[in-house]
Amino acid sequence: MDARVPFCDFQTRVKPEWIDYNGHMNVAYYVLAFDQATDAFLENIHMGPDYARETRHSAFVVDMNVTYKRELEAGASLDVTTQLLQSDHKKLRLFHQMFHQREGFLAATNEVLLVHVDLESRRSAPFPPRVGRQIEEIARQHRSLSMPEGAGRVLAF
Repeated sequence: MDARVPFCDFQTRVKPEWIDYNGHMNVAYYVLAFDQATDAFLENIHMGPDYARETRHSAFVVDMNVTYKRELEAGASLDVTTQLLQSDHKKLRLFHQMFHQREGFLAATNEVLLVHVDLESRRSAPFPPRVGRQIEEIARQHRSLSMPEGAGRVLAF
């Protein structure tokens, strides 16, 4: 990967069934791909499915913003980068950028707010110390990155 990548662990290909009647990738599948990139980020900090089963805690998306920049067609290979914008003792704010792998253009962005949740009480809960340390290390590394264009965007007409 090149210098644009703060964290990248997710690649995918636009499947034919993701194409809508307009001949391009349907909005629902952009969200699906971004959700899978969020899962890859969480797995990287050991908060994936095993964590949820073993600890009865997980991360829930509570808000998101998707911006569509360029159309994607069936078969396009994609790279999704992830930048940690903000964190505290029980929340994460991530920013994903989806790039066309071969042509290099930015196709879409996704800003997402996640909350760490106790699966028994269904209420927010602090990250355990081990996870908190991993998040702080990523935050330290990402502090030197500029705020991506479109982060914090408010929907406007």
